[in-house]
Parts: sequence; structure tokens; C-alpha cells
Amino acid sequence: MTAPLHFADAREAADLAAFLARLIHYDRAAVVRIQAGGGALAVFGRPPSFEVLAIRTATLMDEAPLDITVSAGQLLEGIEESAGKAMIPAAVTGPPWTGVLPPRGGWQEVPGLPEAAELRAAVAAAVAEFRARDEELPAEHRTRAERDRIGREIWSRTIGATGLPLRAVHAAQSLGFLPAPGVPVALLGTGSWLRLRTPYGSVAVRTGGGLGGLSVTAVPHQR
Repeated sequence: MTAPLHFADAREAADLAAFLARLIHYDRAAVVRIQAGGGALAVFGRPPSFEVLAIRTATLMDEAPLDITVSAGQLLEGIEESAGKAMIPAAVTGPPWTGVLPPRGGWQEVPGLPEAAELRAAVAAAVAEFRARDEELPAEHRTRAERDRIGREIWSRTIGATGLPLRAVHAAQSLGFLPAPGVPVALLGTGSWLRLRTPYGSVAVRTGGGLGGLSVTAVPHQR
């Protein structure tokens, strides 16, 4: 086990714990990649079905560099919210996505992103559409493959002319990055990556190829 990380603000320890809990909600065996250095922390996770990278950042008191992939559950267990620190568990062998992270620099704002209230409304409408189309399926066609096809069609739609797939907005809302309609949001881009950023976290997606060819499945629920 490496030395603990000390947060500049104890509340950031609680925020990271909430983020990890949401990842584990979607995947009990979730792993995260941690990158830290110069007083900054970035924790990357991939919730199943969304085909995005979720990113939670924080400010640290520590300056030493760290780059490690660990169990999200073990990291959550090692967070001491009252003390504002996190014990880092032993490294694990990460899945392929842990080696495909977005670049650190070169991001520029992409115009045309609606406000948070419109984004939340778009997700709600998509969820309602998925449920309605699912209920309309004849019994003999109500298969996982057919539901996945409907899900891919709906969640791959883009937001206006931005190129951002709707599944990225759904992921942001499900992970607590869009907790209220008035949350400021921004869309950034660099190369083949797009990043939806809010004060609570970011969701990054690679356009034109996904994350290493990972599949998209239907996500009819909200959180």
C-alpha cells in the first residue's frame, strides 16, 4: 500500500467517496486509474454500458507523483472523510480502457452545448422513448439484442451539432455530475476526444471509435 493522499479540503474526500460509490453501483468489480502530481488528483472510471470515461478531480496537499490502477471498492474503503485523506490500495491489472486516457492539454471549448436544464430534459425524453419502444415490442422480439439495438440508436444520437453523444450526458447525470438544472456546463474538445465538464466532474468520450471498440448497451434507468 502506498502513502495516503491528503486532500486540501476534507469535503473533496467525501465527493470522491460519492463518485466511487456510484461507479460501484454500476459495477461491483469496478477499477479506477489514479493520476496525481503537483497537488492535483484525477480519478478515472468507466461505468458499464455508457462507453465513456468519468473523471473526478480534487486538490491535494501532496506534491509527489502517483499513477496507479486500483480497485474502486478498496479505494472507497480507504477514504477517511473526517480526516480528509485516502489510503491507496495495492495496484491491480487494469482492463484495456485504463491505457486509453484523454490528453491532459490542448482542450478548447466547443460551441453549441445547451444549458444543463435542456440536457437533463433530453435524457428524460430519451429514457421515456426507450421505455415506450421496449413496451411496444412483440413478446417474440423482446430480446436483449433488440433492446441493445434500440439503446444504441437512442444513446448514440448527438447533441445538436456538437458531436457529443447523448449517452455522455446520460452518464453525467447518472454519476451526479448534473445534480440540478442550473449547473454550469461546458463542452471541450481535443483531437478525437470530447469532454463534458461540470463543477462536479467530467465525462470524456472518444468520437468515431469509442473506447477501444467497447460496445454500447441499452441504459434505460436513471439515478
